[in-house]
Amino acid sequence: MKEPIAIIGAGIAGLATAVRLAVAGHAVTVFEASGTFGGKMHQFRLPGGYRFDAGPSLFTLPELVDDLFRLAGRAPTDYFRYQRLDPITNYFFADGTRLTAWADADHFAAEVADKLDAPAAAVAQFLARSGKSYDATAGTFLHKSLHKAGTYFSAETLKAVAALPGLGLTGTMHQRHEQAFADPRLVQLFDRYATYNGSDPYQAPATLSMIPHLEHGIGAFYPEGGIYAIASSLARLAAEFGVQFRYHEPVEEIIVAEGRVTGLRTAQDVYDFGRVVSNMDVVPTYRRLLPTQPAPERTLGQPRSSSALLFYWGIAREFPELDLHNIFFSADYQGEFQAIFRDKTVADDVTVYVNVTSKKTPADAPPGHENWFVMVNVPHDQGQDWEALTQKTRAVVLRKLGQALGTDIGPLIAAEKVWTPPGIAADTSSFGGALYGSSSNNALAAFLRHPNFSGRLEGLYFCGGSVHPGGGIPLCLLSAKIVSSLIDS
Repeated sequence: MKEPIAIIGAGIAGLATAVRLAVAGHAVTVFEASGTFGGKMHQFRLPGGYRFDAGPSLFTLPELVDDLFRLAGRAPTDYFRYQRLDPITNYFFADGTRLTAWADADHFAAEVADKLDAPAAAVAQFLARSGKSYDATAGTFLHKSLHKAGTYFSAETLKAVAALPGLGLTGTMHQRHEQAFADPRLVQLFDRYATYNGSDPYQAPATLSMIPHLEHGIGAFYPEGGIYAIASSLARLAAEFGVQFRYHEPVEEIIVAEGRVTGLRTAQDVYDFGRVVSNMDVVPTYRRLLPTQPAPERTLGQPRSSSALLFYWGIAREFPELDLHNIFFSADYQGEFQAIFRDKTVADDVTVYVNVTSKKTPADAPPGHENWFVMVNVPHDQGQDWEALTQKTRAVVLRKLGQALGTDIGPLIAAEKVWTPPGIAADTSSFGGALYGSSSNNALAAFLRHPNFSGRLEGLYFCGGSVHPGGGIPLCLLSAKIVSSLIDS
């Protein structure tokens, strides 16, 4: 048995790291403040028979989950199954236009040509370019540490460097989309991909325009049983390899001596560990758990990503015009992002995302009902009056959805729960409730994220959405891969 390792936090990155290290022969103990695994990827139920995935709702790159089972010598389908989505998303524009985003790029391009003022060839060309950019760079910028010199001396890195001139490092996503499409509705549709890592398309680099390739080039998927099935399947696999989970045991301090980690302290005990992996947001990791150690202030002070205001509604009716993923756009997208990132508030008109898992898992709602996960992008918590903002935004959301669907939604709400940025921060130790750590509103954002290891303390590592390579399910899984390779390199 290799040396024991502690992991702080049982979020998706912590679970994946635990699996990788346990399979490699380490004795792994996961310390989790809450009573269960998953972090933001937990589930809950509301009275009346409604089940909800609390956090992530979009699933791409499922092979990153399958890889963990294969690494363990298990058949992925014995633990975890999923289906490819087609269509991916239903779009509702402010002018009443409705558009279906089909999985197949050519089918989607034809739909755009039919519903919007854009030739199919322009869409197909844009998606092809997105795919080439992703293929050229993902191996270097997502799968490896950007903070190790060895990353930059490989044929794969040379390929990525050669692709840099075409990635749009000097322009924004919005500028690239305006150059590619004449119809502002199509520009808005592609601009929204900035929200996949909590950023602003009017500031974020055009590099992020490769994100649509994940859906239209590779595919979007739905796990059987919902997103929570990802976490539950990995927790099961981890337990089979001897990973110990210590729930309701928050870590109070990472113990350090002579420049290296020596253990952890909780309210229950002091534990000896020569290696510790933090799946907690990097800011509270330093502020709470390493209070006597110098912190990388420049890194911790980077602008934060957006957060979310979430309404979970049990709806006493079915809506055939909705699918799993649905977007209701605002009329002033730029104003919406200015409100979030400049004014630190919520716009008077917002874009609303509605996720309805009962479309795929009927048991998530009673017969004839639906479970609506309703999300609005908002700033991270900086002391705003969230009670007032929540009441105001709830009214805006109900009015927008009611107009688009031709039905008064309020009377149909049979059960409700609300999750605000302060609640997200309290429940998941995400600084300010920022969903993705720092934002990507900078061409060098990928290089400025915290590394997956400490440059000052030997034996300290980091995984999860607040560090390299970023937030979202795929990138969190890749952070686990990077950490495990650093530990066992």
